[in-house]
Amino acid sequence: MNPERRSIDLVEHDEPELAEATDVRLRILEVGVCGTDREIAAFEYGDPPPGSDHLVIGHESLAEVLEVGSGVTSLQPGNLVVPMVRRPCPHDFCRPCRSGRQDFCSTGDFRERGIKHQHGYMAELVVDDQDYMNLVPEVLRNVAVLVEPLTIAEKALEQVEHIQRRLPWGTENHRAVVLGAGPVGLLGAMALIVAGFDTWVYSRSPTPKDKAGVAEAVGARYIGSETHSADQLREEVGNIDLVYEAVGASKVGFDVLSVLGTNGVFVFTGVPGRKAPIEVDTDRLMRNLVLRNQVVLGSVNAGKGAFEAAIRHLDEFNRRWPDAIGRLLSHHPMEAYEELLTGRSGGIKQVIDIASPAS
Repeated sequence: MNPERRSIDLVEHDEPELAEATDVRLRILEVGVCGTDREIAAFEYGDPPPGSDHLVIGHESLAEVLEVGSGVTSLQPGNLVVPMVRRPCPHDFCRPCRSGRQDFCSTGDFRERGIKHQHGYMAELVVDDQDYMNLVPEVLRNVAVLVEPLTIAEKALEQVEHIQRRLPWGTENHRAVVLGAGPVGLLGAMALIVAGFDTWVYSRSPTPKDKAGVAEAVGARYIGSETHSADQLREEVGNIDLVYEAVGASKVGFDVLSVLGTNGVFVFTGVPGRKAPIEVDTDRLMRNLVLRNQVVLGSVNAGKGAFEAAIRHLDEFNRRWPDAIGRLLSHHPMEAYEELLTGRSGGIKQVIDIASPAS
């Protein structure tokens, strides 16, 4: 992606070499395409590395380790890994980054592969540090590209667990609503079901066969916002204990926030583009937040623990719902990059196949 020329092109890079003892060289196998990639391809944001006129995009990936530096202790050639996205800022006073939790960076000077100041994974070969690699078992080879989008839900649920420790009775028999039936929403629904929540998926689309079918296959109930208002959603669900927003549409988000239940938590994960202002009943929202002991939480990016949890849970999803997991993925050759990044394509989760594992 070249922001000055406003072009999306294939480019030639020199093969990356190991520079540090803890570096690993990766063959990228698959890269997932998400809304962030499409927004970067539309030049809404995305910052090339210093000194470069372009940004290699792609932050959801699966890779094979080809070579390891002399100081690498946790990986060996042939391992499958999912790399992390965010790199810490350089400031000594940033406690989150110095603690290995750059997902909570307090300065904003972090780097993100494929998004901000560092090339991403839509490339044949990449070199990175072992600390940012997450080992994936071979049994997950066909679905491991879903790990990074699943980390969004994993981090959100980690935060919800901390918050809801305020309730002496815990979260048993709680009801959750997922906003959005894209990959992040459907993976979030699976994570919520595994965590014991009765789960509904609330989406703008009126019961599309592919997305509703996946939701129902894993035990969630699907409700379309075109046929059910937020108030009707509440009547259907009852007291809504948790809302996991994964749609990036502020109108839908604030409509459902207004019907969040007593002691409920609302998690925003989407970043909407700048559109026309919407009307919000702020008195109702504020009254509910105070009188119902509600919490509103924003969550972005994920730390090492969320990646590890995502790998564990993806293995469970794959054993419990192999057909549903398989229905999420649509694979494409690299040559289809322009259509996937700038056009509308069918399916739920688009994946570009970069290479096959070495024999």
